[in-house]
Amino acid sequence: MAGGSPMQSVLVARGVKGRKLHAFKRNGKDAGVTGVMRSIAGTEEQGAFFVFDLATVVDLYSRWCRALDGVRPYYAVKCNPEPAMLGAMAALGAGFDCASRAEIEAVLVLGVVEPGSIVYANPCKPEAHLRYAAEVGVNLATYDTEDEVAKVKRCHPSCDLLLRIKGPDNPDAKIDLGTKYGARADEVVPLLRAAQRAGLRVAGVAFHVGACTSRVDVYRGAIEAARAAFDAAAQLGMPPMRVLDIGGGFMPDATFDEAAEAIGDALAQHFPPGCGVEVIGEPGQYFAEKAFTLAARVIGRRARGEAREYWIDDGIYGALSCTILGDYVPRPRPLAPPRPGGENMCSTYASTVFGPTCDSRDKVVTGYQLPEMNVGDWLVFDGIGAYAASSGTNFNGFLIADIKTHLAYST
Repeated sequence: MAGGSPMQSVLVARGVKGRKLHAFKRNGKDAGVTGVMRSIAGTEEQGAFFVFDLATVVDLYSRWCRALDGVRPYYAVKCNPEPAMLGAMAALGAGFDCASRAEIEAVLVLGVVEPGSIVYANPCKPEAHLRYAAEVGVNLATYDTEDEVAKVKRCHPSCDLLLRIKGPDNPDAKIDLGTKYGARADEVVPLLRAAQRAGLRVAGVAFHVGACTSRVDVYRGAIEAARAAFDAAAQLGMPPMRVLDIGGGFMPDATFDEAAEAIGDALAQHFPPGCGVEVIGEPGQYFAEKAFTLAARVIGRRARGEAREYWIDDGIYGALSCTILGDYVPRPRPLAPPRPGGENMCSTYASTVFGPTCDSRDKVVTGYQLPEMNVGDWLVFDGIGAYAASSGTNFNGFLIADIKTHLAYST
């Protein structure tokens, strides 16, 4: 991180510098991001838009460093590849978890990130993407099959490997990545031997306990399993491993502090300070979720008795795809304050909110209580930074790229 405060470093970061910045006071009149959105809606933007609060990322980075001192975050680009987010994370000192050529390119185009600060964290990579990683010097990648060892040997023989292991079963995780990736305990030694025979260096071990888990014991189990893999490599006479990647799945709520405490205890037991192992993590949702807010405009309405139906200009094929592909629960609220003296200012109606496409399944909420809304009004979706813009589509000609991101920060 460059000299000055973390916030100052972010404000001049690549992807941020040169763009319009909306400053706001967190505790002032019309405080916070809502005030910024009211100033943008209908003036700078006529359609759906995001506001990205840079200060939220700065605060979360500081919290990470306090709770997981010595664990460098490698931001998971797939979660939200907004250039300002990537630039802010780079300015704060993060590395990057990339899963494809396009994600590696998005990071390197910033011009400030060294290839050594990228881990190619996809255990099964297309050969063309792997050759690209070799060309640009991204020399650390995960694997969990013998076929992947052979592929790396062909396409990127100078690449160091992280053996992706399967952590403890975690049915509480909203997305259990262990059903797709990760070597089982009885597969660890054969996979280490496969890399050894191929002449590839295994630099360490990686795991992922699953997305949005409420259990912390799984971290202890996963770190213990990683220790066993380190020991197995030593018994095989392999060069000492130097990296432990504890994955992602962290949430920016109270569970983070509980997880950090469990991780700290397990690291102290199995990878104590001075052991020569660098510990990294792959947070995505932790940083992105709360930093972004979406405003969508009401483009149609219908009253049927006491029920209300509204159409907005974003839906489950756009940014709100995170309601399907992620774990986002939409709780829309009107952007405008209640109309003083309005006869319905205290009344709410069971409302259905549709997206703009012709698919009847493009439905955001049903039976949700909202005040009377008019065409041209706006609905706000808070905490929508994770897997929104990155998973949206262009279905029916409604382009995810048309949803612009505005930058804001608190003073």
